[in-house]
Amino acid sequence: MAGDAPATATTAAASSSDACLEHAQSQAAMDACAAQGLSAADKELNQVYQQVLKKYTANKVFIAKLKAAQKAWLAFRDAELAARFPEDKSQYGSAYPMCANNELEAMTRQRTEQLKQWLKGVQEGDVCTGSYQST
Repeated sequence: MAGDAPATATTAAASSSDACLEHAQSQAAMDACAAQGLSAADKELNQVYQQVLKKYTANKVFIAKLKAAQKAWLAFRDAELAARFPEDKSQYGSAYPMCANNELEAMTRQRTEQLKQWLKGVQEGDVCTGSYQST
């Protein structure tokens, strides 16, 4: 269901920062945990993206299209966050940094999983492999 996606994304984001949040005793500490979670997710995304670029380096057409897709995803991610929190940031109170970073982390982790498919490949014989390599 379309209505389930935001809750799932928020839950995924929240669970990645649980260890940090267990010790957070202020909103500033919770904000820092969320920023840490986003930073870790962003680092993983960049590592996976670089691995995909390296693995497919000989396929110039794919590389160009992947770079365009990644640029479009970044624009989508930012627009999605703006749609989630359309008002001035001050309207959402001191929890805004935590909430925004949790959403960004969830979207980033989802994108990382999408990119990993190019590293994992697909089973040979799948007629819809597209640019995924067969395993």
